[in-house]
Amino acid sequence: MTATLSGEFGTVLREWRNRRRLSQIDLAIDAGTTQRHLSFLEQGRSAPGRDIVIRLADSLRLTLRQRNALLTAAGFAPAHPESPPNAPLLDTVRTALQHVLDGHLPYPAMVMDGFGELVAANSAFGLLTEGVAKSLLNAPINVLRVALHPEGMAARVVNLDDWRRHILHGLRERSPHPRIDALIEELEGYGMPSPGARPVESLGFAVPLHLHSSTGDVRLVATISTFVAALDVTLSELRLEAFLPADPATAAILADRHTMETDGGAADTERSQD
Repeated sequence: MTATLSGEFGTVLREWRNRRRLSQIDLAIDAGTTQRHLSFLEQGRSAPGRDIVIRLADSLRLTLRQRNALLTAAGFAPAHPESPPNAPLLDTVRTALQHVLDGHLPYPAMVMDGFGELVAANSAFGLLTEGVAKSLLNAPINVLRVALHPEGMAARVVNLDDWRRHILHGLRERSPHPRIDALIEELEGYGMPSPGARPVESLGFAVPLHLHSSTGDVRLVATISTFVAALDVTLSELRLEAFLPADPATAAILADRHTMETDGGAADTERSQD
């Protein structure tokens, strides 16, 4: 390995250690090495072997994309493939996810990729895009942009500070990456959470999304599911975000909306057959 690669790896490793707020001794012990060796790696004085890079990635809790980047910085080939979003390999996954999304009705649910772009959604997703500017709903739809853009959901989110903080925190966890960093900068440009602001409301275990809608105010709790055992970068970054009602009033509103949409769809079908 060249000195340049050793230096690049050392810089990246030190940045990740600082980001995780770990001391050299803590990271060294967890990765099964010595503080002296870790110090030499960070200074570019020692060339890392592939095994220690993988152990360090485990200890730093890196995503598959971040692991590949760390391996590349050390001069090794990436360990995990990255399939294109439309790869046949993912067809079965997309079909299964759509079944899950439809099974979550009458509550909204969607799947986004690692950059916030919409992969699939159920019919209740319209609750979130109600009143959103058409320009934001042209494919590919970036769900995070829709959530915080002034012409997106932002005008209808009562507890916008909390929701903005939630979205930006999730993105920063997946940084650094040029696309993610650019998206963070864009979303921050729409406005930052007020310093030290307290949550507008809390359920004790989570801050709900409090949203105005044409059928009444709703309070939703978001749940995130991921493919934790995935070996493919694209698959590992898929995030299924399913919303649950935070109170009986919201549950009733969502059930009524679903009934109206279902009845309306059935009526349209009958008219087309006539």
